[in-house]
Order: sequence, then C-alpha cells, then structure tokens
Amino acid sequence: MKNKAVFLDRDGVLNKERGEYTYKSRDFEWVPDSANALKILSDNGFLLIIISNQGGISKKIYNKSDVMNIEKSITEPLEEEGIRILDSYYCPHHSAIEKCLCRKPKSLLLERAMAKYNIDPDQSFFIGDSVRDIVAGQRVGIKGVLMQQNDSLLLAVKDILNE
Repeated sequence: MKNKAVFLDRDGVLNKERGEYTYKSRDFEWVPDSANALKILSDNGFLLIIISNQGGISKKIYNKSDVMNIEKSITEPLEEEGIRILDSYYCPHHSAIEKCLCRKPKSLLLERAMAKYNIDPDQSFFIGDSVRDIVAGQRVGIKGVLMQQNDSLLLAVKDILNE
C-alpha cells in the first residue's frame, strides 16, 4: 500500500519569511498555528516532509550545518508535541550561480522522497507560499495548496481535509 504525504515548503509556510535568509536559530519564528496544523495532518495519516530551496548555501551566506540547525528548531519542538517530520530535503543551489535539477520549481527532491517513502501522488499535497512550490508538485502529480506567506497553516490544512 502506498503512503499519503504532505510536502511543506519551509520559509513562509513553517517559519516566518523575513525578507532575508533565515539560517540562525535565533531568527526562526513559527508561522501561526503550525504545530496544530501539522498535528491534524499527522492524525489524518499524512507523512510530513519538508522540501525547500536553500540558495544561501550556494551564495556562501550560510552552510549546510546552519540548515541542519534550523531543521532542529523545527523538528525538536514538534517531536515534544508528538508530531514527526519524516524527512527534509533541500536544494543548496542558486539559479544565479549554477544549474541543477533539484531547485523548485523542478521536482527532483519530490521524486526522491516519493520513491524513498512509497508515496502515492494522488493522495498527496504540497503546501507552499510560491507558485514554484505548486509547479514542483504538479510535475509529479501532486496537488498544490498555495497559501499566503506567513499566514496560518490551518487554512491550508482545511483545504486538504475538504478535498
């Protein structure tokens, strides 16, 4: 049996988009209702996977360990609430510097996650705050839920559950 999943963009969806790169834990701030929304998704049988572009690595503004530290800022408090982010995939490239197959709106990161976790695209969703998130999902047959940047994640969850 295949799994259903919700793929989540990071900046602007889980943590507040600040208009500059968020790579220090002290700059991390949750989008409203994130834990409640993720708990609802998890309780409804969705695997939770983060897919994000992290072009600041390519620009040498921050490094992979900074990304890992932010991931801990996300996963550790959620685990205390009984919510598990199954995995996190990020593209370290920036289109102004190099070409790649993983930077959204391309779909390589989604393809990897779908293969690894046996995910059914027909039962899965991608929540993003940018058209590039939605396009990446569409490329692999996943329905997109476009939310307003930094808005309550519960609104997107309601759209998914009403689908």
